[in-house]
Amino acid sequence: MLPDGAGGASSPKPAFNVNAVPAVPATATGLHPKPTATPKVFKHPLDPLTADEIAAISHTIRVHATTQKHIKSLTFITCDLVPPPKRTVLAYLGIPIEPGAKPEAPTRIVRKATSDFLDTLNGCAYNVVLDLNDNAQWVVTDITRLSETQHPQISVEELIEAENVVKNHPTIQKLAKEVGVEPHQIFCDGWSIGYDDRFPQHRRVQQALTFAPFSEHDNLYAHPFDFVPVIDCHTGELLHVGMSANGVSGTGELTYRILLDFPAVYVNASHKTTNAANNEKATHELTLPHSGPPVSIPTEDVEKSLKASNRERIPVPRTAWDFLPDLMAKTEEGFKQRSDLKPLHVVQPEGVSFKADGHVLEWQNWKMHIAFTHREGIALSTITYNDHGVIRPIFYRLSLAEMVVPYGVPEHPHPRKFAFDSGEYGMGTMANELSLGCDCLGQIHYMPGCFVAHNGSAMVIKNVICIHEEDNGVLWKHTDYRPNGRSQTVRRRRLVVSMVCTLANYEYIWNYHFYQDGSIEFEIRLTGILSVFAVKDGEPTPFGTKVAPNINAHFHQHFFSVRVDPMIDGLKNTVIESDIIPLEAPTGSAENYAGNAFTQRDTPVAMEGGSSFDYAKDRRWRIVNRGKKHYSSQQYVGYTLGVKGGATPMMSKEDGWAAKRAKFLTNTVWVVKDVEQQDEKKGTGTTRMWPAGKYVPQTREEPEDSVGQWVKGGLDVVDEDLLVFLTLGTTHIPRPEDWPVMPAENIVVHFKPNSFFKANPSMDVPGSKDPLSVAAFKDKVDSPSCCKNGQHAS
Repeated sequence: MLPDGAGGASSPKPAFNVNAVPAVPATATGLHPKPTATPKVFKHPLDPLTADEIAAISHTIRVHATTQKHIKSLTFITCDLVPPPKRTVLAYLGIPIEPGAKPEAPTRIVRKATSDFLDTLNGCAYNVVLDLNDNAQWVVTDITRLSETQHPQISVEELIEAENVVKNHPTIQKLAKEVGVEPHQIFCDGWSIGYDDRFPQHRRVQQALTFAPFSEHDNLYAHPFDFVPVIDCHTGELLHVGMSANGVSGTGELTYRILLDFPAVYVNASHKTTNAANNEKATHELTLPHSGPPVSIPTEDVEKSLKASNRERIPVPRTAWDFLPDLMAKTEEGFKQRSDLKPLHVVQPEGVSFKADGHVLEWQNWKMHIAFTHREGIALSTITYNDHGVIRPIFYRLSLAEMVVPYGVPEHPHPRKFAFDSGEYGMGTMANELSLGCDCLGQIHYMPGCFVAHNGSAMVIKNVICIHEEDNGVLWKHTDYRPNGRSQTVRRRRLVVSMVCTLANYEYIWNYHFYQDGSIEFEIRLTGILSVFAVKDGEPTPFGTKVAPNINAHFHQHFFSVRVDPMIDGLKNTVIESDIIPLEAPTGSAENYAGNAFTQRDTPVAMEGGSSFDYAKDRRWRIVNRGKKHYSSQQYVGYTLGVKGGATPMMSKEDGWAAKRAKFLTNTVWVVKDVEQQDEKKGTGTTRMWPAGKYVPQTREEPEDSVGQWVKGGLDVVDEDLLVFLTLGTTHIPRPEDWPVMPAENIVVHFKPNSFFKANPSMDVPGSKDPLSVAAFKDKVDSPSCCKNGQHAS
């Protein structure tokens, strides 16, 4: 294990100057350093903190910290709203909690906030809870020092600083020089260390995936180095290069030797080597006898370190693989953008069909609250549907609660690559400022977002949430084929609430779709650039794809945990697991003469627990309210959870590093009871937000505040206030066609009404009558109008 005092100094200098003006990342708009006004009342109890409030809260914490002698410095990491208790919010909004009941009487709501900050001088972290008092002043009600194993998420500024540490360190510069790279060409992406039990957990550690772009705005991921530095975020120290945790250096002069234990590589297998799994001859083998960390050599001699790993240095690939058109014209022979693509405009001459009042949006009988959060990105709350004058609650909150990307490469250092992109970095803090006519087309309504910078300023993203309408094909259609029969075509309009996030190399596009038939869809689109590593000529790549010469894109999976807080016609809900079962009676029998019969077997989920998707049974789940039935089907009113488009089995071992930290990966659906705390100082509201725990960086086991631990309580979940966590994913075996930028791949989960409405709720949507649609080619015979003599043609 790395010594506690490693680094060459008894009191390391903090890596960050908290008084410096933060660097604004390209994804954000700018800084809001000081509060200009603090509202005394809120418009909606779930409205996110404003830039003024964040600045005022950080100022209050600074003032309070001066009274705490043990706190030596403050580096702000998070600042977020503490949502009020669920029933309090519903009472405030006049939403009933049971079918046919009146709303509960409103009670006073105190606006609360929470913030995490680092004390870099002491190497620790704190959580603070604050109230907004009647004088519009924020007041600290609780401050708690986190345990040494708990780390708040990694900030954007820490990621930027990681690159500065790596770029400017003489050891890294020396290693780069050996393969022809100059110091100014050294760049890196800071990643959480993942899992490495050789490091004391109290150190705030990042691993740095390092690259060498050879020109300005070059695609740096096309030029990976063959080593991975590790740094301490608190102190700005380079801890080691490669995989050893036994040697460190100070900042500046090398007061300690740095171990250069390069990762092993694959070579073609000898004839004696067999695959232990199936006793077949292996086609490859590592240059070391194991896939764990290489043996460390206590020297700065590169040759001896390479010999210990039984390998050679791998030069940085030099070929440019640009994605910017102006650079591609210079670096790719014969490149020319397509010129035969005609404009396609989205036009709404009478304006949009939705209404926005602050963070509250109404569209086609839907009403919801939309908020930016630093961790989830988008949080949709208090979702209701106006069913012919009756306001029916459906979901209290929908959001992305966690995601993790485990890589499938066994040799060190690559197993440490399984980033919890939500819990370790935050979707909101990584969100893009969106561009009109580029990221979103048509008539667009934007919402802003903001998060705290290290110095307490608010980092503002002006256009972070995009809201618009779009045509999505046919909603429903039927034609009476008989002579003189009539037809009706109704096109499907949908409301889109979206955000785009950049997590180093990858981009994630989050689209919430609302439809006129009462259904909701959460679509995740994955694009961006593959995570790659350098390989030498002829090196086998059994756990990756050589997408370009000397560039190995590793196999990996993307998993997403969607938190569903239902209120199907109220808070007393039940989850029903439904399997489709062929009738056991044989063909020719009295019960199943044609051998075609199948039925549905419903099993209510009685206790907290998890369940996996079963393709053989075409398993599905629905959330119901057993206090109300459909007039005809006699089924409980409910919503079906359509996870078939995203259910993916975890390829990691259940006792492996990824599953130890992210138990939610082991099941497709988790059902738990919502539990709220009633501590006025620490905050009220739900305690079950994050399926892998609140503090994710550097965890080694599943935290107590995580879904795998919650279900051990075995609480009853029939007719209760529930939470459902859905695990969606995709397995990515990279293709050369995914390089240099991957075409978007999508994952979808559906929420569809099931015996919730009397019938199809979209029967009142007008038929299609678009007067601007014309024939593509004027010399061809035009098709008949969709509305001829009052009869819709097919």
